[in-house]
Amino acid sequence: MTLEQHPKGWNEIKTNDSWAIFKIMGEFVSGFEKMSKIGPCVSIFGSARTKPDHKYYKLAENVAKKIVEGGYGVITGGGPGIMEAGNKGAHLAGGTSVGLNIELPFEQHDNPYIDSDKNLDFDYFFVRKVMFVKYSQGFVVMPGGFGTLDELFEAITLIQTHKIGKFPIILVGTEFWKGLLEWIKATLLDTHANISPKDLDLIHLVDTEDEVLDILDHFYKSSDLSPNF
Repeated sequence: MTLEQHPKGWNEIKTNDSWAIFKIMGEFVSGFEKMSKIGPCVSIFGSARTKPDHKYYKLAENVAKKIVEGGYGVITGGGPGIMEAGNKGAHLAGGTSVGLNIELPFEQHDNPYIDSDKNLDFDYFFVRKVMFVKYSQGFVVMPGGFGTLDELFEAITLIQTHKIGKFPIILVGTEFWKGLLEWIKATLLDTHANISPKDLDLIHLVDTEDEVLDILDHFYKSSDLSPNF
């Protein structure tokens, strides 16, 4: 079907696109107003499909508890799986538990461990991504799928290109991430020189919750930096 044959007509499509700007603006304004009050937080990413009895669910929960003990809150995508584990760990540890939900045709639904006043809903992925980047003091990336990889590589790209300030990007789970990091080094760096050696310094690979907190503490204390709040 061509645009001319579309039942709504080309002019109506253009008009709807124009009006969508106001909805997008509304999501940004609402997100900025709520997120500016949360205090220093670390985002935890990972698969929505991870079950509560899986070792990575348990590890994500422990990572979140440790992050809260370190003085940070936790931000997740607000859904099930690793996201739920992150919110659960923060909730059980008495810390800030933020959920940035996105409306999807499958998988996504609010988990019950998000603070009631910090449960945000988004229609647009790009608005949601801005909230993660703008209000996170670090990214903790657990095993996940395409969405997790999307968040990981966008953060690396924004830091690499100096569009945002540097913050820790921590991959948790050597057995899961090792192959990807080896491919990045062998193919992107050594074979094709598509990245610089220092770009790999942006990424940390760990296996325990204590290592996660050590990296966060070292980054902000040794660099004489403080979280963005």
